[in-house]
Amino acid sequence: MSIANSIRAQIPPIHPEGYPFIGAFALASLILFWIWTPLGWIGTGLTVWCALFFRDPVRVTPVRDGIVVSPADGRVSMVAQVLPPAELGLGDRPLPRVSIFMSVFNCHVNRSPVAGRIDRIAYRPGTFINAELDKASEDNERNSLVISTTNGRIGVVQIAGLVARRIVSFVREGQSIGAGERFGLIRFGSRLDVYLPEGTRALVSEGQTAIAGETILADFGSSEQGRTFRAD
Repeated sequence: MSIANSIRAQIPPIHPEGYPFIGAFALASLILFWIWTPLGWIGTGLTVWCALFFRDPVRVTPVRDGIVVSPADGRVSMVAQVLPPAELGLGDRPLPRVSIFMSVFNCHVNRSPVAGRIDRIAYRPGTFINAELDKASEDNERNSLVISTTNGRIGVVQIAGLVARRIVSFVREGQSIGAGERFGLIRFGSRLDVYLPEGTRALVSEGQTAIAGETILADFGSSEQGRTFRAD
């Protein structure tokens, strides 16, 4: 393999949703170069950041029945028992929830945590407070999916953040989806909540880095009684 091909293989593809934004940043950079060269270089840096934001790398997803994978890149910000949003229709009892916070430097393409059928999609307008705050689950704009599987129903909630102003969905109700398949993205910093069936034990810890489509959040087929973690 040539050096050029080796370099090209290390550059992740860009999701088509990002092309208009990258083009706008590039155009603004050219104008800034004409105004004052240092401003042009700042614009170039922001253009590169925008391209990285919309990167869509290939992921290798474990597909054994019962595995729940992360729907997003980012940091596991909370693992707790929480009452699910009413629009999910998952009942009125607290369920295990894993929250993943995506900074503006993470890949923002979201992937299905399980294989199943999308029974419900519910959009709810709201505010744009910091997505790391717990009340963002209640107050912020969000788009919710309920996926039916052989192991129960899974709730996945895309939550807009302080900078995010657009939630994009690629799927529709009644559609079948595979684990790790792309179902949407959120622009510029946000959070994903995954609601698991009652009694499910999360296999991740708060502070852990998650990779969309690869990191295992839970395993319905495992008899493991939970995990302990150590941070070094």
